[in-house]
Amino acid sequence: MASESGVEGDKYRYYLNGEGERSTKWKFGTPPNYEVVNKLFEEGRTKIWPAGSLEEKVQNLVKTWEMELFHKANIEDFKTLDPNKYTFSLNGRKGINLEEIGKLGGGYNPLLQTTLPENLRGYNPDVETSESSHKAFTTTFPRGFALEILQVISGPPQIVYKFRHWGYMEGPFKGHAPTGELVEVYGMAIFELDENEKIVKVEFFYDPGQLLGGLLKGAKVGSSSEETATGCPILRSTG
Repeated sequence: MASESGVEGDKYRYYLNGEGERSTKWKFGTPPNYEVVNKLFEEGRTKIWPAGSLEEKVQNLVKTWEMELFHKANIEDFKTLDPNKYTFSLNGRKGINLEEIGKLGGGYNPLLQTTLPENLRGYNPDVETSESSHKAFTTTFPRGFALEILQVISGPPQIVYKFRHWGYMEGPFKGHAPTGELVEVYGMAIFELDENEKIVKVEFFYDPGQLLGGLLKGAKVGSSSEETATGCPILRSTG
């Protein structure tokens, strides 16, 4: 498990800048800028882990893993995981590899898989692409969707941890007006690392309704405000 606390401009993520990323291809053209969401994280976190602690290392690993999956265009540029072995599963579903994740559309779609009938879906991962899902969530969370590790139950090679994600719904979401309210998600995850300290298996357990329920509370609005917001180039590079 990498031990860096971020390099060249980001305190919480590695493999983002520097010599090792000179040839990296980014999905949205440039490396993401996490300055705004880092501020949200620092203002809203409930835990401050000591430098060098297992909890801090796990927190930085998870943030870096998320960054790579959401922003790096080529799997050859992933450094937190082994693209040939990696699988992801949500809430006990069968694990899927990177090729299957790509078929789901990437982005937030693997995290929002659902068996609900289509007419009951506030967000339909079957029709969203990586780019459209990124636009939807960076629009509704203009300050980002922060992550903190609440507890590390076991360390590598099998990391088991509890997490909290949060943000403020300050932009529209799928035709619903912003509420300005705090939206929080709590859950647990398991990361399995191989002998090279690369992630080879991820299992996520959480209730997607915690997220979507908070985003569908606002009054129904027209699509023009959301389309205007998603056209902003700054939002495209937030995480």
